[in-house]
Amino acid sequence: MRVLILGGDGYLGWPTAMDMAAAGHEVLVADNYLRRRIAEATDSEPLLATPSLSERARIFRAVSGHNISVRIVDLSDADAMFDLVRGFMPDSVIHYAEQPSAPYSMRGFNEARETFRNNLDVTFNCIWAVKEIVPECHIVKLGTMGEYGTPNIDIEEGWLEVEHKGRKDTFLYPRAAGSLYHTTKVLDTDLLWFYVRTYGLRVTDLMQGPVYGISTPEADLDPRLCPNFHYDDMFGTVINRFLVQAVAGVPLTVYGKGGQVRGYLNLRDTLQCVRLAAENPAKPGELRIFNQLTEVFSVNEIADRVKAVGDRMDLDVKIESIPNPRKEKEEHYYNPTHTGLTDLGLKPHLMTDDVLAVMLERIIENRYNIQTDRIMPRVRWNG
Repeated sequence: MRVLILGGDGYLGWPTAMDMAAAGHEVLVADNYLRRRIAEATDSEPLLATPSLSERARIFRAVSGHNISVRIVDLSDADAMFDLVRGFMPDSVIHYAEQPSAPYSMRGFNEARETFRNNLDVTFNCIWAVKEIVPECHIVKLGTMGEYGTPNIDIEEGWLEVEHKGRKDTFLYPRAAGSLYHTTKVLDTDLLWFYVRTYGLRVTDLMQGPVYGISTPEADLDPRLCPNFHYDDMFGTVINRFLVQAVAGVPLTVYGKGGQVRGYLNLRDTLQCVRLAAENPAKPGELRIFNQLTEVFSVNEIADRVKAVGDRMDLDVKIESIPNPRKEKEEHYYNPTHTGLTDLGLKPHLMTDDVLAVMLERIIENRYNIQTDRIMPRVRWNG
């Protein structure tokens, strides 16, 4: 296939580009470096320095023989999006191109406006470019499990059958996002569903849980190909952040009671899920939704797992509860259905002690890059 990856410089976008190219697809990645600019502006740069996107592509071609084409372009500009799609004529568009940080989206008015405009404009432009130029193209959109919130009933895969006063119908599962970033993802889903049912587009929306990991088969070919491994409060997902804290000797920062439960997955499984979705496209007029996770943990369970493995590696890991900077339930019911991607062939990489130990070893090798003042929460929206 001709695969266009929007947001191809990101933590997920770049490994996806390498994975798709290694699988034999023709890959074009586009990015405007928004995440890099925000990370620099907020002193939230990754643990390992990453070359430019073009340089990454050159390194990957040299070590693998696979080509990835690169465009540095702002896809919130409609003309830029239309030109990109018209020039490449993709069979599949994988859409990662959004400001991905919940804390950044809650930092202040300017950050909120930037998040809202970028995320919705890119999605809207993508929809229209596909609709007008390549209407048979399959859009694979990265959503988030955070769209659902923490309801007191089981979370279905995107859709809920409702019986009311003797009649039944199926609706998008009710959603209650906990940040502006997650709210833009809810609006993405609503936009996609409108254009799917109105114009017959084909879309897969992947409701992904927090991702952890630093290693993929392609990234392991050369250390310069590693993903953007963040450990800060803006971009660092909780498992990645805890592992860095363990190495740095900073107590693991459990927000509040630590009973917040979420569904997690390894970076390698994100690549599996996205490729399975792209290679098995939705039908015309179908909004297909998968819940993209492999395991469910509370924050306390993650902290205990990291401590146990870290202590065996003589890191003497401490755990500390701190005031929760977020407005969220700290104890709640959480039971998401996630069978769709398994049915397509997903073979999970689970969070074993060995997986955590390998990540800790990689972080230890780069421990002198850790800036501990990037770890504690710098944004609060708990009121």
